[in-house]
Amino acid sequence: MEDVVDVFRSSTEKWLFGSFSGWLTLIVCFGGLALAAYFEIPWFLLLSLAGVLKIGHKWLTYMAAKYEITSQRLIVKRGIIFKNIDEVELYRVKDVKVEFSLLNQLLDIGKITLISSDRTSREGPIILPDVHQARDRREILRDLVQTERVRRGVREIDYEPDAL
Repeated sequence: MEDVVDVFRSSTEKWLFGSFSGWLTLIVCFGGLALAAYFEIPWFLLLSLAGVLKIGHKWLTYMAAKYEITSQRLIVKRGIIFKNIDEVELYRVKDVKVEFSLLNQLLDIGKITLISSDRTSREGPIILPDVHQARDRREILRDLVQTERVRRGVREIDYEPDAL
């Protein structure tokens, strides 16, 4: 029986206030409003519209993705109209890393990257962007991977052919 350990989404709010691109988007939004008011030229409102569309796109993308960590799998559910569910068996995870900038650290967000031998990740690593409490979630994943490997009796062997 597998237990659900954690369910979460990427955070639009944390992206907005905890990343350079989020702050730049806010500056564009409010800058367009300020320029339109100061110069009395409504065309500057297009800048604000572009910023609002960027925030809306980010929000929709993040709301369409849901991550579930169980004792045996990471389940990634994506999509609103057309759903896509990817499952990664935790015993197949080779590496879990978290990346964050100085600004990300202040709001405790980060990008979690999983490298796995699972077929789900054949195209590349699985990336969970702008995750709140990313360091803690990485540690949870790391511990669950080790527990699942011990439970299944799985050992990882790295093979590198000799260089000629």
